[in-house]
Amino acid sequence: MTGGAPSSLKALTRTRRPKFGHYVGEFATPGIGHILASAQCDFVFFDMEHSGFGIETLKSAVRYFEAAAVPMIVRTPSKDYDMIARLCDAGAEGIMAPMIRDAEEAAAVVRHMKYPPDGGRGVALGIAHDNYLAGGMPAGERLRQANERTAFFALIETREGVENVEEIAATPGVDCLWIGHFDLSTSLGIPGEFDHPDYLAARDRVVQTAKAHNLSLGRLVGSVEEGRTDLTLGFDFCCYGTDSSLYQRALTAGLSELRGIADDG
Repeated sequence: MTGGAPSSLKALTRTRRPKFGHYVGEFATPGIGHILASAQCDFVFFDMEHSGFGIETLKSAVRYFEAAAVPMIVRTPSKDYDMIARLCDAGAEGIMAPMIRDAEEAAAVVRHMKYPPDGGRGVALGIAHDNYLAGGMPAGERLRQANERTAFFALIETREGVENVEEIAATPGVDCLWIGHFDLSTSLGIPGEFDHPDYLAARDRVVQTAKAHNLSLGRLVGSVEEGRTDLTLGFDFCCYGTDSSLYQRALTAGLSELRGIADDG
């Protein structure tokens, strides 16, 4: 995206223009938000499912990315109310819930994220999610604004999720379908076989469903070529690389080159 484009996460889900981001699952340092902003990331995928990050780390990371104006998607480690509502209270506006298998599960996540009348989230005002606003706005309006800010990224990564993807996409409150390619291939019995006809058919079904329901579509890619393929297919959220893998690859390449120079000498 370019200057002048929407900056809030909810606004990003309402445009089909390509958005580029990065996965953070290891380096939740105070400078990470500005590092991603300097790289012109449109969003960050902050993972609490496959990392050791807890609530206290999230509370700090929310402010790191907020200060750098990098919208944040948080992958929750569970679909339970006590986890999702707590992440939202800590300031997470984008929730990615894992292994959404059907419309009932999708609707439950929406209820956990949203305040009444749109959901059943317990009310807590004047805390992190509304920037500690002390007053000056009717409670009903604050709840409405909070509901408007939150965005739900439904992670489709099981055979059941693909079989029910049309109903999931039609669930009010779903903003984006996100393909979890490794888990999906494993659920299909072909782990890591991303060229297998069964995987490609499942992927294409999710892609077409997102288009039919005018939803955003996202995936984590490991290379520029993977990203090129996804952009051609119509993905608009392109999350490039994990923090640890990019660091490791760059370090390995640099040290290998230096060792070659030393050996030649």
